[in-house]
Amino acid sequence: MTLHRPQGTLVADGDPILLTPEDAGWTYCGLRVLVLEPGEPRVIETGEFEAFVLPLAGGCVVEVDGHRFELEGRESVFTRVTDFAYVPRDASVTLTSLSSAEIALPMAKCTRRLEPRYGPAEGVPVEVRGAGNATRQVTNFGTPGVWDHADKLNACELITPDGNWSSYPPHKHDDSEPCEVVNEEIYYFRIAARDGVTPSREGFGFHRTYTGDGQIGTEDLLAGSSIDEDVTVRDGDVFLIPRGYHGPCVAAPGYPMYYLNVLAGPAEERSMAFCDDPAHTWIRDTWASTPTDPRCPMTTATPKRAE
Repeated sequence: MTLHRPQGTLVADGDPILLTPEDAGWTYCGLRVLVLEPGEPRVIETGEFEAFVLPLAGGCVVEVDGHRFELEGRESVFTRVTDFAYVPRDASVTLTSLSSAEIALPMAKCTRRLEPRYGPAEGVPVEVRGAGNATRQVTNFGTPGVWDHADKLNACELITPDGNWSSYPPHKHDDSEPCEVVNEEIYYFRIAARDGVTPSREGFGFHRTYTGDGQIGTEDLLAGSSIDEDVTVRDGDVFLIPRGYHGPCVAAPGYPMYYLNVLAGPAEERSMAFCDDPAHTWIRDTWASTPTDPRCPMTTATPKRAE
């Protein structure tokens, strides 16, 4: 299984990303990123998948099952928290943008068919997590306890100020002890240019995923193979996490990092529970006495503009 999918390797039907569970080599999680041309409707058949319609740049109108949702969207993922829509499985969804738009469809294979629903930006909680140079923003638009209108799908957005670390301490949610919840997970990265707003391949960051201590041990032998990857990620890249500890994600100085997390698994109840790498979980205890980075939160429901 190839875990790192650089920009351009998942292009399908002219869209930047089409990643199915079959492409990933697992069962539940998928992601589609598509571009809407001005005034040209796109019809998406959801099939076995429920999905969020999440504007990355621009806005759109969502029509599904007799519902019509107008998504205001945003200039970029670095300018504001966006509104969004939930669309069910076995649905025909029409997306239209008056200007142009880039839309993410985080998705999960599911069994229950729920009603479509609109999620206003003003109702999305923004959490500042960590402290010091491990401070980051978590935008909990599609997480359990915040958005309970989903069968299998979990999703959230993270923004890491340039020079900071996120997904830290490293953590996992797989079928090894002592984890209670199993989830497949997708990281979809966007990296801002030097203006802090415009996504660009100019900048970069780093991402780490590993099983055990990076060496072949009992856990890896049971799983069949080990994972020990340290990769450079750029704007538009995807990283797949079938198991193992993941983190940190590091934003290079000068280049803020965004990533969309998509998670789904076999559990009856949606959960994003995780287990820290015990070697590094002590870091959490230091946050109580360490100030948070004043740059966070980096976005809210109120738009900001590049200077």
